[in-house]
Amino acid sequence: MGAKKLKHMEIKKALPAFIQQHSRTLLALFVLALVVHDIFGAHGFIAMKRTQNEIERVRKEIDRLNSENIQLGQQVRALKSDPHLIEKIAREELQHAKPGEIIIRIPQSQQPSQDSSAKP
Repeated sequence: MGAKKLKHMEIKKALPAFIQQHSRTLLALFVLALVVHDIFGAHGFIAMKRTQNEIERVRKEIDRLNSENIQLGQQVRALKSDPHLIEKIAREELQHAKPGEIIIRIPQSQQPSQDSSAKP
């Protein structure tokens, strides 16, 4: 027999003996690898927590947008039906006046501050 065949036969005999001798260590390493993968893997515990936090953040954003949507819907209904609100917007934003009224504009730089502590 050649030297290669002898080495190959020795390895075949040594491998089962090695596995039998170190089976507990190999099992412990395998379990450790599984635990590490379950914690830090792509679908592990940490990734799951990150995904749950993202879901919660998106749900809060959806709730905020829904409440803003409801508020804007109420404003639209008010703009369609409330003549006083329409008049207020026309006076403030479009600077319209009733016949006989005069609009006096104060430059931004000269307007008093909106500070609550400054009272006349």
